[in-house]
Amino acid sequence: MENLKTGNFFGQTNQTINLDFATITDTEYTHDKVDWHYHDTAYFTFILDGKVIEGNKKEVYNCTAGTLLFHNWQDPHYNIKPKGYTRGFHIELHENWFNAFKQDHDQLQGSFEVASPDVKFLFYKLFKETKINDCLTPINTEAMLLQVLGTMQGSRVSNAVQTPAWVSTIRELLHDDVACKFTLTGLSALLDVHPAHLSRDFSKYFGCNLGEYIRKIRVQRALSLMPNANLSLTDIALACGFADQSHFTRSFKAFNGVNAMPYRQLLNRQR
Repeated sequence: MENLKTGNFFGQTNQTINLDFATITDTEYTHDKVDWHYHDTAYFTFILDGKVIEGNKKEVYNCTAGTLLFHNWQDPHYNIKPKGYTRGFHIELHENWFNAFKQDHDQLQGSFEVASPDVKFLFYKLFKETKINDCLTPINTEAMLLQVLGTMQGSRVSNAVQTPAWVSTIRELLHDDVACKFTLTGLSALLDVHPAHLSRDFSKYFGCNLGEYIRKIRVQRALSLMPNANLSLTDIALACGFADQSHFTRSFKAFNGVNAMPYRQLLNRQR
């Protein structure tokens, strides 16, 4: 089984940034299949464009744009790439730095998909930061990575505590159809939970209120659609449940700090 050293991935690497705490690569996947292999360090794979199938000894992930995976070091896996363009953004965490993360990171073992919208927003910001790549990039990147690990750690600890069945059900409902015009009454009926109880307790498990969460996952889905050159910003806005492009662009800037069009150009720069 092949052991890939830090900074090495199968494909065409468009950019590599070496920092004291991490190595970051922007890579185009060019191999139809990559046999079982592992990496020297814990790392993230964030799919920016296209599709790839990734399997390990426990699970198989059908990754599309916007999928984020975490692998702890020396965790073997394989890749299969369907036809078409696929681009990945990788962050490898240097061992000493990762081990210095003192928040019981034994929760961050093995390989798993990271579903948190907040963590994914941070990865889009990390991607943008690498394209700025100036003297402030190291400190900004390290701060965001610590935020990523802290959010993931907190999420996995809270998931280990028993939560009501409606929490996973509403997460699936909202993510499966981000464009659906859900109402509090309608969701409450589907979940068999009183509207007041749902409204009061939603933020306990999701970190924000229901409306904020729906807006968040709509913007996140829009980010995953942006590399598709066949879709206009209006098409993307409507597909993600926004009333029009104006509503979409305001929400996009609120979450990402930049306008949608320049960010789309950044995502498409390597194409």
